[in-house]
Amino acid sequence: MSQDQKVENVIIIGSGPAGLTSAIYTGRANLEPLMIEGEEAGGQLMITTEVENYPGFEHGVTGPDLIAVMRKQAERFGTRFITRNVTKVDFSQRPFKVWIGEQLHLAKSIIISTGASAKYLGLPSERTYMNRGVSACATCDGAFFRNQEIIVVGGGDTAMEEAQFLTRFASKVYVVHRRDHFRASKIMAERTMKNPKIQVIWDSEVTEVIGDGKSMTGAKVHNLKTGAVTEMAVTGLFIAIGHKPTTDLFKGILDMNETGYLVTQPNSTYTNIPGVFAAGDVQDHVYRQAITAAGTGCMAAIDAERWLEEQSHH
Repeated sequence: MSQDQKVENVIIIGSGPAGLTSAIYTGRANLEPLMIEGEEAGGQLMITTEVENYPGFEHGVTGPDLIAVMRKQAERFGTRFITRNVTKVDFSQRPFKVWIGEQLHLAKSIIISTGASAKYLGLPSERTYMNRGVSACATCDGAFFRNQEIIVVGGGDTAMEEAQFLTRFASKVYVVHRRDHFRASKIMAERTMKNPKIQVIWDSEVTEVIGDGKSMTGAKVHNLKTGAVTEMAVTGLFIAIGHKPTTDLFKGILDMNETGYLVTQPNSTYTNIPGVFAAGDVQDHVYRQAITAAGTGCMAAIDAERWLEEQSHH
């Protein structure tokens, strides 16, 4: 570490609505934030077509458009961007250390907004046919499945949303769920059950994706109650079984709950390490909306700004 290496006021790890909102706020506070936005910059909104519930867009907006607008706004207030992934961090002393490969960055404070990503079933055959029939994003890939029969795996609101969205394209959508009832909200579950293009297969799981080497041609579905295995001639498999927070970098460093979400102090974005803050889906497994992520991004920026102010008076 050279003596003259710049120490950033704040490094934001991750992008999306949480990171970008914190960049806008810290930028306007003259903190000149450095955002290491990651190679999959923009987060889950980048794979979301229509966002109709973000206040301020009465006719809706696409996920990528919403991110593009936020990013320009963050840039306008002096945010610098590095579109690479952080490979290692050391928060044991200040200034905090953040590496991108061999390249070391130092910071007085850190805002973590690394988000979450979709979970998969973990079958070898699922990986084989990834993007060749298997998908975790209905809104990205739905249009490729016109007039085909497909399966959606899951029982929560996401699974219901994806199944309904896919009926715009597919001729038939089977919802395969491990239990005999949905976790989803009543209104979403009812909508699914009423849709003539959707058929629910209860107490079942997909155990194998079948294909011809090039693309998916079917799936094996195992009934957990009867033990029967049915081979279904479906050409698409959409996984909607929840999300995993992107927190591997911080294992053993920051407090997490049992599923890996960062734990923040009540009504704040403070983690267990003073000067390190967390915002968005990386610490929110309850609401997981663009607007709540943006809200906590604003909180993290204000928390960081006030904390830095306190440090300078010590």
